[in-house]
Amino acid sequence: MIQLAFRNFIRSRSVMAGLLLLLVAGIISLFIGRQFVERQQQHIADVTAWQQEHIDHNVKYFDKETGLLLYYLRFTLANPTHPLNGLSIGQRDVNPSVKSLTIRNLEAQQYDTEMYNPTNLLLGNLDLSFVLIYLFPLVIIGLTYNTLSGEKENGTWPLLSLQSGKPGKLILQLFALRGAVILGVFVVLMMAAVWILALPISSGLWAFVLVGGLYLFFWLAVSGWVVSWQRSSPVNAISLLAIWVILTMVAPAVINNFLINKYPTPEALNTAVEQRKGYHEKWDVEKSVTMARFYKHYPQFAHYGQPGEAFNWLWYYAMQQMGDDDAQQASAQLKEKLHQREKAGAWISWFVPTLHTQWQMNDLAHSGLGNHLQYQDSAARFHEQHRLFFYPKIFSNTPVKEIDWHSFRVARFSGPKDISWLRLLLPLVMSAILLSLLSLFNGRNQFVQSN
Repeated sequence: MIQLAFRNFIRSRSVMAGLLLLLVAGIISLFIGRQFVERQQQHIADVTAWQQEHIDHNVKYFDKETGLLLYYLRFTLANPTHPLNGLSIGQRDVNPSVKSLTIRNLEAQQYDTEMYNPTNLLLGNLDLSFVLIYLFPLVIIGLTYNTLSGEKENGTWPLLSLQSGKPGKLILQLFALRGAVILGVFVVLMMAAVWILALPISSGLWAFVLVGGLYLFFWLAVSGWVVSWQRSSPVNAISLLAIWVILTMVAPAVINNFLINKYPTPEALNTAVEQRKGYHEKWDVEKSVTMARFYKHYPQFAHYGQPGEAFNWLWYYAMQQMGDDDAQQASAQLKEKLHQREKAGAWISWFVPTLHTQWQMNDLAHSGLGNHLQYQDSAARFHEQHRLFFYPKIFSNTPVKEIDWHSFRVARFSGPKDISWLRLLLPLVMSAILLSLLSLFNGRNQFVQSN
């Protein structure tokens, strides 16, 4: 009976159309992901080649004063593209993967980003995570909404239930059949991803596969729960589509709006204003006042004393530092708000499987907000390290030629690589099990009443 059901199921044109849609959309998303990863890798490669050329060019033409040379020199910190980024692009298409910083004020450079075509940003990128989170559930709905009601409406259910003797078991088998086909398509796409994106077999890849598989099982459980109501096919279809809209569109929008209002960031503007004000007003302030604040921040440099009346690089870089110091409070508050958004969003996503799946896939691919915040923190440390190295060179007028400029290469940020398996899988496992138990309980009661 199951073999016959499988043959009838797989021969359906609507079934073949749905599966073909998933395969075509999935393959296209993989090639888009590969292009994105290659573009990011090429960008980092270009900057790596540019870095030494940039340094050599400026050292050649500004070889008299180290302070003047470092006004122009940029040092690069790259955020390498993770292999899984081709599966889940996340925010990597809007957040920069390369920061080239001077040792001047940090806050004026920290939030610089690249120029993008606004039309492309509006349309977004089609990646496999989008296909999985949005398209796979629609196909699951299309394949399962009439698993029971369709047989009843066609008049074949009484015969099938009598032949099987266990109608509940038959329904489970029919759902398992559809689930196996859907999971088979997902496995095919993941195998294609390994080949197209040249993915290494790693714990991150297995985690991505497990999250995707559990997410599909969750939607099968949702569909099973609705089917267990034993309503008509139109009611099942409308109910499932309503759940899809709520979980994929309404809930994420509501949560995003809540987080924005719960943790507003007026500090973003305040940081820019305070930094620029703190720097520019120092031109009209006594140099001794600026230097006193600078030496309070860096007491190890106090022995350089007070600059003269003429322009002096010691005073100039102290003035630049004061711009950052004046914006420090607003900058710290902005970072704290963003970290709070990240933590609150991750916690809330435990109760919204669609949001949790997207969050975790972005986290595995190092393409979410958390990775970007860690990269910014690393950029601040990178900037400070270069300041502390070059300040003594500038203040003591070290000749340009005495510094080994070839030792400054593009640095690479490396974020945390540990996977929290419990946090990764538990929400999806619990929600899928809960809905499965509700489906079994509801279905059993319905069959008992009908008998």
